[in-house]
Amino acid sequence: MAKSTLYAHFRTKDDLVAAYLRRTDESWMGRLQEAADAAGPDPAQQLVGLFDALLASFDRHGFFGCPFVSAAVEAELDSKAHAATVAHTRRRQEWLTGLAGAAGAAQPAQLAAHLGLLIDGALASGRLLQDRAVVDAAKVSARAAILAHTTRTTTA
Repeated sequence: MAKSTLYAHFRTKDDLVAAYLRRTDESWMGRLQEAADAAGPDPAQQLVGLFDALLASFDRHGFFGCPFVSAAVEAELDSKAHAATVAHTRRRQEWLTGLAGAAGAAQPAQLAAHLGLLIDGALASGRLLQDRAVVDAAKVSARAAILAHTTRTTTA
């Protein structure tokens, strides 16, 4: 595509990046949800299973990093691209919070925040190290976090 054609559709680089991120948000959230659903009907297992989307991504072509983190690092805070990264993160966290609540977490937003950090950390470390083991480790940590947040303590 010629540069002139590109700019006929996207007035600025920020517009182009924001459009790409919005489209990537739909695709990536779909892959996370599919991986969660494949883990079965139990919401706690779905929270663990969503990490399989990261594994599948790595197995498909290696880690190229998270486009949302990459864009956020490069974009100005008041840009459309930055806004798209924030919208994606909020959408993902709302979904994780809903699943965490369904799994019985006493504090669903706290568990969702923990899992969001594991996802972001796995993507960043995977990019740096190009090692599938970082996602395996994140999945193990997710399982432990889910157990810690959903185990009810009883008093005698």
